[in-house]
Amino acid sequence: MAQAAAVAKPPKVPRRRSANPRKLPYLLIAPAGLLMVGFIAYPVLSVFYYSLQNYNVTKPWRNGFAGFDNYTKIFTDDDQFWSTLGFSAQWVVTQVSLQLVLGLALALIVNQSFIGRGISRAMVFSPWAVSGVLTSTIWILLYNSSTGFSRYLADAGIGDYGTSVLSDTGTVFWAATVSELWRGVPFFAILILADLQSVSKELYEAASVDGAGRVRQFMHITLPHLRDAIILSTLLRAVWEFNNVDLLYTLTGGGPAGVTTTLPLYVANTGIEGHDFGYASALTTVAFVILLFCSIVYLRLSKFGGDHK
Repeated sequence: MAQAAAVAKPPKVPRRRSANPRKLPYLLIAPAGLLMVGFIAYPVLSVFYYSLQNYNVTKPWRNGFAGFDNYTKIFTDDDQFWSTLGFSAQWVVTQVSLQLVLGLALALIVNQSFIGRGISRAMVFSPWAVSGVLTSTIWILLYNSSTGFSRYLADAGIGDYGTSVLSDTGTVFWAATVSELWRGVPFFAILILADLQSVSKELYEAASVDGAGRVRQFMHITLPHLRDAIILSTLLRAVWEFNNVDLLYTLTGGGPAGVTTTLPLYVANTGIEGHDFGYASALTTVAFVILLFCSIVYLRLSKFGGDHK
């Protein structure tokens, strides 16, 4: 009777172990991570590989392993490398400094409350949406000696007819600088304005009660709050300006007399026009190392993300 009443127990099914919750996020992002590594690592390794080769499509009989000959040539027998590197440094320092100052000023202005602020912000930010080639086309028309503003200056008795600021070695740098400022200043204005929105108004009110003026509020409240945003934006912009090719290539072509040739533009001319991809790859590798070293030093000296109170 007891045996009949007994209920047979079902067989135990082995439980399936769940994945470690700590590993789950890494498993989910693994496919995207592998794709990113593939798209980044392969080009970098390819450039380094070709930098060790003699690879000129117009002279295939000379192609082959070159070792470090390309690097030796860069540092010992290439005066154009040093001149383009010097101009790149001048271009980056000038652009980033002026863009930061003007972008900060614009961000402070459009952060105020006034009628038409939305339209003003749209007008300030609109040049950032224009491509480098289109920007250079606009400024080529403005600098045109026949139809640009130089003609109207000549009509007013300033300068001579037929002069072009892009063909004069004394004025081409600042002409190109103004063109790039028009496109680059909105980048700083956007980032700085976004960070300004998070500053508590109570801080300014408390400082005002304590008798602090606009200048002291700016120096002791606004600038410390914007510190990390300024460091990050200047670093990003410096890298982009160093790699600037589209605007200078379209606007000046590196001229006149090569005075506006940056290192990346020299790389492009060596590889595309000179067909010497081995030497161009070596130049690219050197430029990459220079950017990496300068970025690390800048972040370490600026103590980005650290406690700066």
